[in-house]
Amino acid sequence: MTILDKILQEKRREVLTMLAERNVLQEARPLRPSLFNKLYKAEHLHVIAEMKRASPSKGLIAEGADPVAQAISYYNADAACISVLTDTPFFKGSFEDLSAVADNVPIPLLCKDFIVHSVQIDRAKSAGASVVLLIVAALTEEEFVSLYAYAEAAGLEVLVEVHDGTELKRALAVDAKLIGVNNRDLRTFTVDLKKTSEIAALFPFDEERVLISESGIWESEDALFVADAGASAVLVGESLMRSGEVVEAIRSLQIPLPRVVR
Repeated sequence: MTILDKILQEKRREVLTMLAERNVLQEARPLRPSLFNKLYKAEHLHVIAEMKRASPSKGLIAEGADPVAQAISYYNADAACISVLTDTPFFKGSFEDLSAVADNVPIPLLCKDFIVHSVQIDRAKSAGASVVLLIVAALTEEEFVSLYAYAEAAGLEVLVEVHDGTELKRALAVDAKLIGVNNRDLRTFTVDLKKTSEIAALFPFDEERVLISESGIWESEDALFVADAGASAVLVGESLMRSGEVVEAIRSLQIPLPRVVR
């Protein structure tokens, strides 16, 4: 059983608990700016900054980290979006973290989780997310298409995560506008930044879509590599959580983008 298999097994157990409760209250929350509009035709590489306490591959990264303080630091550094991990068993996050961040920052907010059921999307929206993550590798074709439509109908933006050309085709088939390349293989958790350039070689940059590079971004050289490939943004978690200078770390990644013909 791969790491992804173990995570999805746990997610399905969580979904059963959520469905048994089924009392998700949709709070009235202020609208957030569009992440797509922020990234499309960007002049510099944007940063989606992540609140991340732990991971299956690295163990504890920042045990006890305060999500609100972290989010405010990200906001002050001009992050384009804040990603909050809401998985508890593997990443030590929660929907409470997401809700707390939503109450304190006004920018786009991504619920980062392994979504396998619409009830998780309900929870994400209720907690204040404006963007949800759908991981193509974690879903059947039917599940992916259904959940993508459900999230859009709920007024949420969807970041679709892919890892190879076949998954990219599935993302394009639902007309995804925000497409992220996970440089980490979720089955083995090994990281290779070349995944971004591989997907970029297949990416329709002439269409109204943005490419986001996820995982393995530590320094400006990494940012330059993925920007040259065509990424408009990077999703960064571990390196920011370990950084003692969050503002400097984020700004070092906000490099000017090469001109990409769109």
